[in-house]
Amino acid sequence: MAMAPRLRKLVLTAHIATSVGWFGAILAYLALDLTAVTSADVALVRAAYLAMAVAVWTVILPLALASVLIAILNALGTTWVLFRHYWVVVKLVLTLFATTILLLETRTVRALAEAAGSGADPRELPGTLPHSVGGLVVLLTTLILSVYKPRGMTRHGWRTQQRPRPQVAPTE
Repeated sequence: MAMAPRLRKLVLTAHIATSVGWFGAILAYLALDLTAVTSADVALVRAAYLAMAVAVWTVILPLALASVLIAILNALGTTWVLFRHYWVVVKLVLTLFATTILLLETRTVRALAEAAGSGADPRELPGTLPHSVGGLVVLLTTLILSVYKPRGMTRHGWRTQQRPRPQVAPTE
């Protein structure tokens, strides 16, 4: 089912915007995370943990969820389809994996922000660097797949392509 060109461009624009936004938000979060685990300034560390929680709940999580939903809509409405090419399937799996980990990690980020805001010394909190860096690597991988689009069709894609197409009678 192909979308009309204007709708396809609108959906593609929304997909790019949410994906780039998610990528940028992860970079900002990573900067806060690095500050939280490396700074000796108690007030700065406390502020970093509190800002991390705000960033996750108000920017990163909404962009991740929007990116997933719009990506599925985009794939279903274009010639790439959802399960025709391996690179699309890998992108979908990676994006769903990253979003799932993000959803699980939100509790940790909230707990760290609450601990940092409680008055205790926040410099002893563990941070979330492995998840920050991992999320960035996953998003970079999906970006590379989007740009290079490696060849290779899934079995479903190959079978779909091999089906005989209905013959159109020539007009005289």
